[in-house]
Amino acid sequence: MRIGVISDTHNHLPNTRRIVELLNEASVDRVVHTGDVTQAKTLRVLADLDAPLYGVYGNNDLERSDLEATCHELGHHFADPPLHLTWAERRIVVVHDPLDLHPPLLSEVDIALHGHDHRHRVEAHWGALVFNPGECAGHIAGYNQVGVVDLVVLEADVLRF
Repeated sequence: MRIGVISDTHNHLPNTRRIVELLNEASVDRVVHTGDVTQAKTLRVLADLDAPLYGVYGNNDLERSDLEATCHELGHHFADPPLHLTWAERRIVVVHDPLDLHPPLLSEVDIALHGHDHRHRVEAHWGALVFNPGECAGHIAGYNQVGVVDLVVLEADVLRF
């Protein structure tokens, strides 16, 4: 199973449309958003994904009632962090802020996904793969990226755009 990982789209609709294209081309099984969608219209663009969308709310997701209503309408699965998932026998935790990834939490999961700082990160801590896809709402072509995590071999890659 392969999952797409995006973060901090910050209502950048052209980039979000490109993210949808990239993840659909990559044939991911599910997509995880690690927070800071910002506005409901971004969720509408993400509805074009071929895979179900899961995620957490970030510190810039201030229009919560609109975001929650749109998630419900479109069938997206968003929650306050931490979001715990189990897919392909892998225990996954999703947070927005990496400061929420403390050792007890990391020792209980196989994969920890986060965003917030817009910095690409692939590291092992307390036995968990910690992954942030990095910048995906930037305005400079070629410096944006989303992630793809293979849950079987536990490897993370990025797709640049």
